[in-house]
Amino acid sequence: MKSLVLTVIGDDRPGLVGELSRLISDQGGNWLESSMAQLAGKFAGILRVDVADAEAAALIEALEGLEALKVHVTQAGAPPASGAAPRRLHLTLVGQDRVGIVREVSQVLARHRVNVEELNTLTSSAPMSGETLFHARASLQADRDLDAGALKTDLEALSNDLIVDISLDEVVSI
Repeated sequence: MKSLVLTVIGDDRPGLVGELSRLISDQGGNWLESSMAQLAGKFAGILRVDVADAEAAALIEALEGLEALKVHVTQAGAPPASGAAPRRLHLTLVGQDRVGIVREVSQVLARHRVNVEELNTLTSSAPMSGETLFHARASLQADRDLDAGALKTDLEALSNDLIVDISLDEVVSI
């Protein structure tokens, strides 16, 4: 069995997900997980598909032949080694939009060896002033030995520099 990661992009229109899912199913693929969005008139997505080894080449050829979507296929990586469960964190940020917010936050996270598992951003108009606000929500993963206090201190300093509100919470597993 092969596990493939597909990235797809194309002009957005009704029916794209249906066409993609039908092609994957017709070629023996099993759609496992995905994240998709409409951005600036484009449909963009990433998904993971499992397919039998014998059917993988035909599926890849069919995907690359799609006219409505540009598809890039990559073999999925090995599953993470078992061991101590990683720490899961949730970060939210809101503030006046400006160039470099994502860069600044991601640099702090990288210094603390925190991995960004999912990042969603958007802009909106502030209710009273009409200025552009930047919003970010991120799901993060870190080693068990993360110094959360030091990370919070660095994020608070950055929050003051950028004039944004940043919150960081640990996700407790049940």
